[in-house]
Amino acid sequence: MEKKEIQRLFKQHYAKMYRVARTLLYDEQESEDVVSDIFEHLLCGQSVLVSGTEERYLLTSVRNQCFKRLSHVSTPIDANSFIEPIDNSEVDDERLTDIDEFVACSLSEQEQRIFHLRFSEGCSYEEIAAAEGISRVAVWKHLSHALNQIKNRFNPSKL
Repeated sequence: MEKKEIQRLFKQHYAKMYRVARTLLYDEQESEDVVSDIFEHLLCGQSVLVSGTEERYLLTSVRNQCFKRLSHVSTPIDANSFIEPIDNSEVDDERLTDIDEFVACSLSEQEQRIFHLRFSEGCSYEEIAAAEGISRVAVWKHLSHALNQIKNRFNPSKL
């Protein structure tokens, strides 16, 4: 294969090949190495491409090289497996109590009932609509309003 043809393939396919490698390897340098190795094989004449199948061949080569590298990497020790989990149950209980108080004080009676049916009873939108005598869209609107109110109250920085 001629050098100009390989340069054309490099310009045309490098970005896509790199993205595939980066997705599989999670490492910039390793990804660059994989793609470079494939083009090196082409330059050395170790691979021959059939016209019309270049992209498929190059992307398959990237995938295979990534899998090959991953199979030779030893599994690192996960430091988190040695750390005891933190008990957040007290914090969660406080947060739930705060949310319950907010729901009781800030939402309409109908929104409170819909909120309770959905999140405490686990009812579907259809079941709530039948119980309240409203449409599923109305149930969605009430829940959306209630959740937005809760988000605004307890997480104002994420707006």
